[in-house]
Amino acid sequence: MEKMRIDIISAVPEIFQSFLNTSIVKNAQEKGIVKIEVHNLHRYSTDKFGHIDDTPYGGGSGMVIQCEPVFRCIEELQSQRKYDEIIYLTADGVLFNQSLANELSLKENLIFLCGHYKGIDQRIRDVLVTREISIGDFVLTGGELPAMIVIDSLVRLIPGVLGDPQSIFEDSFQNGLLEPPIYTKPSNFRGMKVPDVLLSGNHKEIDKWRYEQALKKTLERRPDLLKK
Repeated sequence: MEKMRIDIISAVPEIFQSFLNTSIVKNAQEKGIVKIEVHNLHRYSTDKFGHIDDTPYGGGSGMVIQCEPVFRCIEELQSQRKYDEIIYLTADGVLFNQSLANELSLKENLIFLCGHYKGIDQRIRDVLVTREISIGDFVLTGGELPAMIVIDSLVRLIPGVLGDPQSIFEDSFQNGLLEPPIYTKPSNFRGMKVPDVLLSGNHKEIDKWRYEQALKKTLERRPDLLKK
């Protein structure tokens, strides 16, 4: 039995085809660790044309996803199982980070609602959504790309997904620092040599070097992380 189930609700579900069938996310599903289902919001429309949006009350540009199709879809899913979170991907949500990825990776059942057009009716956010997430201070066409980013970041954290689970703890942000430089063979490429300490076999000195390099990189690029 899978450790996590993820349901994605989208107006353009075909976007997820490549994402779900490649790399780590594909491996996680094949191992039976994660089950991911994508639901076409147009299937829950109340008219024969599959419309799911309408003009905003009060005027203004853009189209707004209506309550009815979203409520119908989510209520159908909720009738089958209990969900830990119903997550709406939106530019005005809480900024996503590694700590949040760690938290979500411990959940069992998640729904990701992808906004599109101008956004979704506020009543959906008020009644159904339990968490709103943004991946940055910019606006995209829809919530599909942010959903992929969040899902990829949390799926790889689930035990059994990665071949080398220890690598997770060495990633950037896991210890509040950026990852130090990394090297592989050959040790000398066109005169560019791997630092001697990494070839020394002295793990205490290697750990010290890596910590110092991580600290240096973080200070140069993300000093805000050190303040935290």
